[in-house]
Amino acid sequence: MTIDQYNFNGKKAIVRVDFNVPLDENGKITDDTRIRGALPTLKKILADGGSLIIMSHMGKPKGKVNPKLSLSQIKDTVGKYLNTEVEFAEDCAKAAEQAKNLKPGGVLLLENLRFHPEEEGKPVGIDKEDPAYDAAKKEMKERQKEFAKTLASYADVYVNDAFGTAHRRHASTAVIADYFDQDDKMLGYLMEKEVKAVDNILSDIKRPFTAIMGGSKVSTKIGIIENLMDKVDNLILCGGMTYTFAKAQGGNVGKSICENDKLDLALDIIKKAKEKGVNLVLGTDCVAADDFSNDANTMVVSCMDIPAEWEGLDAGPETRKAFANAIKDAKTILWNGPAGVFEFDNFTAGSRAIADAIVEATEKGAFSLVGGGDSVACINKFGLADKVSYVSTGGGALLEAIEGKELPGIAAIRGSKK
Repeated sequence: MTIDQYNFNGKKAIVRVDFNVPLDENGKITDDTRIRGALPTLKKILADGGSLIIMSHMGKPKGKVNPKLSLSQIKDTVGKYLNTEVEFAEDCAKAAEQAKNLKPGGVLLLENLRFHPEEEGKPVGIDKEDPAYDAAKKEMKERQKEFAKTLASYADVYVNDAFGTAHRRHASTAVIADYFDQDDKMLGYLMEKEVKAVDNILSDIKRPFTAIMGGSKVSTKIGIIENLMDKVDNLILCGGMTYTFAKAQGGNVGKSICENDKLDLALDIIKKAKEKGVNLVLGTDCVAADDFSNDANTMVVSCMDIPAEWEGLDAGPETRKAFANAIKDAKTILWNGPAGVFEFDNFTAGSRAIADAIVEATEKGAFSLVGGGDSVACINKFGLADKVSYVSTGGGALLEAIEGKELPGIAAIRGSKK
């Protein structure tokens, strides 16, 4: 059942959204992108004549009540966007009466799900090495089921529109789906778009396919890199991992970020790319700085010859050209991770060159997907988010999907592929 096919008239819908929005020290929202992203789903339910029970997490309260992470702080903003008064349930596990009294068109926002340890389903206050851990884990899984059952009891239909948490088997993202019939659980509009974007990248590849992987560590991206090796024509590896590859090939990287225990892994990736006929594009020159700050002294040097007290903080001009050449004629593009310390204005040129080349390729008909926290922040900083095909709201979820892993939040509704 899709959300478009479903008539919510007279139904109570419990919707898992990702309203984990950033707040300032006064509890004011600094970026409401995630709230706006869920509006089509929420408005469809209300327009049909249904009522809404909205649930989300915020931050990492680790199973304890933390007023600084209370969703009461966003209640008025949600009400403003939905153009209606929003009720608030101060304890998401004790909202049965409020849910029962909800009239068609009514909206109830539940308090932070993660104030209850049962949401994440991990034992609290016990170490994994403790002999009693397995028993505690088993007990917590039972408690998680009860918690999910309580949430499910509030509504007639369940909608998951939180792609950002789809890779977690939490009570509200996966377990709750067990308490609804197949016809009464579905993905929201945002989730549908995210799933379709990932399918475009992995299943419906138009060639050439260029993937750009940035980030500081090879180790955190190895699963994705290996999965992409069988799919891409061009693979750009940039950001901090540049210097692990340079050192692995005998270079001097000064005090640049480098995983010394992953040098063999870097060489193995170079070898695999050659064997599979993948054009692996690595940095050849970089903008090095004598300090990790925006105002540091800089110079352009070879990635293989960075002076002892200097560190590479951005891609150099030759590298930027190589990146752009591998991107601009591509028909499918995936970007995850910047090319430098883009938070510093003086070290944005590498990431900007990538962004500009992606925009150019998209204008020529390429499908471009930008995802992962830093890449999204990057494309937003450059004001180019509306010039690419799709900007994903999911960091970890997107990466796990690209890695070929099944996401529990999607499998709970669509059924497992395994």
